[in-house]
Amino acid sequence: MNITIEESYKKTEMLCFFLEENSIKINSNQKFNLEISNAVSQAVKDNGGKLGKISLVNISEKSLIQRILIAGIGKKENLSDEIFREVSGRIAIKAKDLKLENFSIQHPSNYPNESISKIVEGVKISSYKFDKFKSKKETSRINLTIIAPKNKKNIEKIHQAEIISEGVIFAKDISNLPPNECVPETLAKFASNISKNKMKCKIFKKSELKQKGFGGITAVGQGSKNEPRLIIMEHLKGSKKDKPIVLVGKAVTFDTGGISLKPGDKMDEMKFDKCGGCTVLGIMKAVSELKLPINVIGIVPSVENMPGGESYRPGDIIKLYNGKTAEILNTDAEGRLILADAIAYGEKHYSPKAIIDFATLTGACIIALGTNVAAVISNNEDLTKKMIESSKTTSEQIWELPLNQDYMDMINSDVADMKNVGIGRAAGTITAAAFLKNAVEKTPWLHLDIAGVAWTQIATKEKSYNPKGATGFGVRLVLDYLQKLKN
Repeated sequence: MNITIEESYKKTEMLCFFLEENSIKINSNQKFNLEISNAVSQAVKDNGGKLGKISLVNISEKSLIQRILIAGIGKKENLSDEIFREVSGRIAIKAKDLKLENFSIQHPSNYPNESISKIVEGVKISSYKFDKFKSKKETSRINLTIIAPKNKKNIEKIHQAEIISEGVIFAKDISNLPPNECVPETLAKFASNISKNKMKCKIFKKSELKQKGFGGITAVGQGSKNEPRLIIMEHLKGSKKDKPIVLVGKAVTFDTGGISLKPGDKMDEMKFDKCGGCTVLGIMKAVSELKLPINVIGIVPSVENMPGGESYRPGDIIKLYNGKTAEILNTDAEGRLILADAIAYGEKHYSPKAIIDFATLTGACIIALGTNVAAVISNNEDLTKKMIESSKTTSEQIWELPLNQDYMDMINSDVADMKNVGIGRAAGTITAAAFLKNAVEKTPWLHLDIAGVAWTQIATKEKSYNPKGATGFGVRLVLDYLQKLKN
């Protein structure tokens, strides 16, 4: 999709306006002829500004404008960035359904220019469709013109929003790949490709992982013929004296549960167990293309968790990268093992300002918070506060859960430093985070359990830019946090 900006409308197949509830006219400085003015009035009257309602009026094909679309955005006092994002997505879907080649959206002059970015995000992300394995693919390409002041600031906003949206789409695309098309080696190739001429990329293979003491990654990955990888990307565009932000993402390309085999029902969805790692790849792609003047490290431990003659077992005791030992009680609690290795490595080798990890870690998170809110657990109030602020900007909802010594004690083991599950089903999301906290010595750390929000599920609130499949949750959230660091 090509997105441009113009001061006034030109020839277009569809001209779109936003309308507040109970408003009797659109917010536009454009001058129209009588035919178009009548069409606008008719569409406004039909629409009423009801949130999400789309009203369409056709005009003569000989006219510069062939259609007028009015999109309701609800009551003025309830307006938010998310409404512009969501409604813009609905407009784009309508344009796609009509098989248009181009359409235009009027940015209301009485709204902050920040909403231009949200329009771009809504349109671009909602236009994504995962059809890689369809014999018949959609080949249409739609062009969007945003009607707004054509100044340097607005042009830059559109450019940045496109890059951020492409980061989300990249994360979605990889996350949606089936397990036979995406193994740990595949993710490593994706990382190498997006790093070319932009970032330094290191890949540790099975022999190096074993030699360097990555006991968690080695154990989880040893049951599969598809060998594990540790992916490390370095974006070092800030001052040399500035400590980096380390991002860590769980990437289990397929999770059978290992010896502790999962039930067969919905096991196909375990292709999404790589979403945390894909989020990190999407963020790093955008960070490099935005050329953010900061230091960011992306670390993705990637494995396939399979049962087999060489699989790790319940009862095993393994040594993690930081030297601590873990008793394995359930091989389906594998994500925390590979994350612990990666977090400890990131802290040791980069002395970061903060560590943020992403993981489809626990089903307990879905029980606690449903499928529209991610869990946050952290050892640092300031880091949590900043992430919550970014969450409000991007409308990717998060909720903080506690982590005190009582929860830490729940993973104590009689035969090792800790065990990889807590006590029964109690506080499953928190005890998983407690395991990760053991990998952190002193660095501010924030854990995002995205098990409920990483892909659309039965109870997921429908959004125009989140069709069935992976959502790319966390890409926009953390990019907003990172962009604010440079200011």
